[in-house]
Amino acid sequence: MSIIKACIFDLDGVIVDTAVYHYKAWKHLANELGFDLSEEDNEKLKGVSRVRSLELILQWGGVTKTPAEQEELATKKNGWYVEMISHMTPAEILPGAKEFLETCRAAGLKTALGSASKNSMTILKKINIAGLFDAVIDGNMVSKPKPDPEVFLKGAEALHVAPAECVVFEDAIAGIEAAISGGMKAVGIGSPTVLTEADLVVSGLNEMSLEKLSTL
Repeated sequence: MSIIKACIFDLDGVIVDTAVYHYKAWKHLANELGFDLSEEDNEKLKGVSRVRSLELILQWGGVTKTPAEQEELATKKNGWYVEMISHMTPAEILPGAKEFLETCRAAGLKTALGSASKNSMTILKKINIAGLFDAVIDGNMVSKPKPDPEVFLKGAEALHVAPAECVVFEDAIAGIEAAISGGMKAVGIGSPTVLTEADLVVSGLNEMSLEKLSTL
């Protein structure tokens, strides 16, 4: 494990599962526009930015909007989402996430959050684990969405470690691709049949250990 000095975590699907709130907000918006959004369609939005998600949803619904109207719709959706996550509690942390973060820090590993979400700090404070991260890089600090490695490279920079000394924990294919293209190791959270490019795949952080980390 000597080469690994830092762990960078995605937020949605790794630390917490806010996908249900995104889905409810997008579905509400689609319904207002006169069509529905299925759970299957929502799966295609995993790891996708808010702007691109809206573009896809409008495309699926056969709705055309000007850039100004799209910005207004994205803001409306985010307002609903923020209202929902404002009621989150520590009980919504995914199994093993807090414990593994604490284990990493106790072992002297640096920790960072690398998320496309612009609401990351709101969520971290609501679930009371903001103090477990040495750095938080979120959608307010990056301009390029995954699979571009920008968010993870900025995380490594903030931690003062080389990309090759970092392990990224991700649940989305785009996130795994971002980690690898950034020169980092990647642990997939989910199914090995989906996250095929990851160096290791586990169903959740409750399955992770320092021993498994040392095999990367």
